[in-house]
Amino acid sequence: MSMASMDLTQNDSVRNGDCDSNFDFSKLPDKPRHLNMERQRSFDERSLVEASPRYISWAENGQRHMDLESVFSPSRRSSFNSPRAQYGYEPHPMFVEAWESLRKTMVYFRGQPVGTIAALDNSDEKQNYDQVFVRDFIPSALAFLMNGEPEIVKNFLLKTLRLQSWEKKIDRFQLGEGVMPASFKVLHDPVRNTETLMADFGESAIGRVAPVDSGFWWIILLRAYTKSTGDTLLAERPECQNGIRLILALCLSEGFDTFPTLLCADGCSMIDRRMGVYGYPIEIQALFFMALRCALILLKQDDQGKEIVDRIAKRLHALSFHMRSYFWLDLKQLNDIYRYKTEEYSHTAVNKFNVIPDSLPEWVFDFMPTNGGYFLGNVGPSNMDFRWFCLGNCIAILSSLATPEQSSAIMDLIESRWEELVGDMPVKVCYPAIESHDWRIITGCDPKNTRWSYHNGGSWPVLLWLLTAACIKVGRPQIARRAIEVAELRLAKDGWPEYYDGKSGRYVGKQARKHQTWSVAGYLVAKMMLEDPSHLGMISLEEDKQMKPMVKRSSSWTF
Repeated sequence: MSMASMDLTQNDSVRNGDCDSNFDFSKLPDKPRHLNMERQRSFDERSLVEASPRYISWAENGQRHMDLESVFSPSRRSSFNSPRAQYGYEPHPMFVEAWESLRKTMVYFRGQPVGTIAALDNSDEKQNYDQVFVRDFIPSALAFLMNGEPEIVKNFLLKTLRLQSWEKKIDRFQLGEGVMPASFKVLHDPVRNTETLMADFGESAIGRVAPVDSGFWWIILLRAYTKSTGDTLLAERPECQNGIRLILALCLSEGFDTFPTLLCADGCSMIDRRMGVYGYPIEIQALFFMALRCALILLKQDDQGKEIVDRIAKRLHALSFHMRSYFWLDLKQLNDIYRYKTEEYSHTAVNKFNVIPDSLPEWVFDFMPTNGGYFLGNVGPSNMDFRWFCLGNCIAILSSLATPEQSSAIMDLIESRWEELVGDMPVKVCYPAIESHDWRIITGCDPKNTRWSYHNGGSWPVLLWLLTAACIKVGRPQIARRAIEVAELRLAKDGWPEYYDGKSGRYVGKQARKHQTWSVAGYLVAKMMLEDPSHLGMISLEEDKQMKPMVKRSSSWTF
């Protein structure tokens, strides 16, 4: 296949707008100092919508909603060599080192930056760490956007979009047209002096699982790029509009499922190995919800877009009700499940999924604080996975899948269970670890996912940016600041590992790669977002007024 066809005409037109400085810093305790107030742009999109007579519901969304989203303040580019000019004071040495490390990972295709490799791995067995992963690039992309360098993000979005159009076959079976690649690699031919791209859609992955989350992250990043730069022309391109529709067509297709959640296999997300997350994992449901909301902002209200916009709106209403009602767990709900009756039939059933109370794990009773709660790892027929998953709960906050009360309760849980969820290195990917016989059955005796390692209760520094964003949105930045201070004690000294092992994250992962790019970028995004909370607008969505909360405040919550 000729790679010449991969080049798309680049339109670098950026639409400028006025600064919006209506953010009330009094709502943020311990607000950071030395903020350049001229750069502040509100991350309270709800106020923009409510103030406009053009406010419309999801079902009536279209280009008019895009106009509202386009209110922005262009970022001022600042070189990593002189971060003092950006923040007004001498930054942490680790911050400077992180920017230097991130720039070393940049990948170029025909002279243009198109992404960052997964890790600066100097070992003999690089495996696929020398490739550009869609999910891994997200924190790198946000760091570049926050630093006023959108070119690499725009190129990445267009190149991966072109890869989506490739024919995707695995062992004679053709994947859906909308599937996004898990990763891609730039191949250099020194003899012919040519460069080509090689994409991986799961055919080379361990376990041969296609990434469900890649498409969702792509839509979320497109909205972040649009929000940061004001360049609506990129999202309006026919190929981008078609790419969004293809991704969502895979997820909104009709089938036999009776739930609005998205049925997924093990290994289809950040937890890309067999870990008992098949069914309806919280990470995928939260990303699905956020991608649907971003798509409503980005899609045009034309003949092609109107039908899918209506389908998205209906799905969002059903999905938010389902998640807030059945995935949410706090002390009151835990006690209700503890007292469930089984084998209930008809529409009046309370135990709708026929969960057996004896299946409740012992640890959850001690783990659940008096004030606090979280979204369960998985809910399905006779199944409730009570594990706490960081990414899913943080995305639930950022997408406003969680109500304001639920968002605060998640923060209460993190503060109450700090040693378990943060410990010596932020943040646990999930809690608790699977052990003994359960580990053998659920993971298939996976030697990499032994207890408190890798995906099985390991600590992943990349999650620091998600925790920070969620904390800022809820108005609890002091939690993020404390977590960043913990990371700064060791992360750079340890060589920016991929993950940490141990119950409290004290040990560098046994098989963790050093100089992991998203560990570097996750720290940078967390640091920059904490210093300038207006950056949150790229990745946060305020609750839509048309969506009435389906869950009443639990009597166990106090605020």
